[in-house]
Amino acid sequence: MDFKVLLILLPSFLLIVECDEKQKPGKTTGKKVVASPKSITKKPKQDLLKRQQKSRPPNSPSQGQAAGSILSQVLQRGRFQPVGDTVTVKAGQTLELRCKGTSVRWSYPRYLQEDDEGRLRIKRFGRYSQLLLVNSTAADTGEYSCGGYQCEGDGCHDGGEKTGKTFVFFTDPQELFVPTEDYYVAVQLRTRQPALLPCQVTNPQARVTLHREFPPEQVPVDGVKISFDVKKGYIIYQPQPSLAGSLYCIAELGSLRQMSTKYMLLYLHYPSAPPKPSVEASVSSVRAGDNFFVTCTVLGELDISVEFTWEYPGQQFGRPLYVRESTEQTRRGGQLLQESQSILNVDEARAVDDGTYTCSAQNLQGSTSVSTRVTVLPPAPSASGRTQG
Repeated sequence: MDFKVLLILLPSFLLIVECDEKQKPGKTTGKKVVASPKSITKKPKQDLLKRQQKSRPPNSPSQGQAAGSILSQVLQRGRFQPVGDTVTVKAGQTLELRCKGTSVRWSYPRYLQEDDEGRLRIKRFGRYSQLLLVNSTAADTGEYSCGGYQCEGDGCHDGGEKTGKTFVFFTDPQELFVPTEDYYVAVQLRTRQPALLPCQVTNPQARVTLHREFPPEQVPVDGVKISFDVKKGYIIYQPQPSLAGSLYCIAELGSLRQMSTKYMLLYLHYPSAPPKPSVEASVSSVRAGDNFFVTCTVLGELDISVEFTWEYPGQQFGRPLYVRESTEQTRRGGQLLQESQSILNVDEARAVDDGTYTCSAQNLQGSTSVSTRVTVLPPAPSASGRTQG
């Protein structure tokens, strides 16, 4: 090759090599930027979870329970958290609750409403109200709630604002049941109406069973006819005569086993509705001196007691009247019913007997009244009177 040509091409060759060397560091930098996806995402997720766990307070309620709640529990060192469906506090410790709102009304167990020891204190601040319960006991177990209200003039009413509530268990190693002064509690078992045996526990972890005193046996609980609610006690959804008698609950937790108050269950065949009486007079008008009667009738369920009372015109004048009552079974439309009657007899009608006769029929569900009117006419003229005329 000609030496002159070589000298001409040499600068171009050196320029190409220099450009190639400048591009190589750029490729290396690109590899460092586009690192493995795993190395980017894995570490930050782990760090985020650790930070969340550290910032989450102990015994915090689930998000579903705490969402939108205006009620919170104040913890130690000034921390507080929204309450859940239930809260557990050791007996003897202080319970402090805060409720958001400028006007707040609190509700708490009746036991504390009657307590005059000053253990319960309520303070109102600008944007919230505080409920403070000191020297707590197992008897304080129950529902605590708050809600806003508005006052105008002399009256106060609910303000339509949010409400918050929680059930607080005050656990006591010596008391598995909420203490009560009653040794026996009477409970009515009414047909078609649920009944409650309020054997409330102070610890939601306690195992509770239902027992009969005579004959001594455990009562089966199937969750349908009878179920247990840890915040209320045993609920009997379908009362039966066989459940009548003395029942009690037994709670067990660890090595501790305790018996509740005894409940005397009284079965009542309870009516489904108030009676529907009908009233009818033997005549709508009667001559003075003649007799008549007014009948009040109730058709209803079998074995349902019905009581009758009367209001009549001569009552205010001390007019004594005779009442006869009866009860018998009758079949109407293929159905066996009970017919209860009350008959008011009026002998030798007088002018004071003219007016409205009202019958009221009452059972355990309520009372219903019906009325009819009877007119008393002057006595018929005698035959001698007509001859003289």
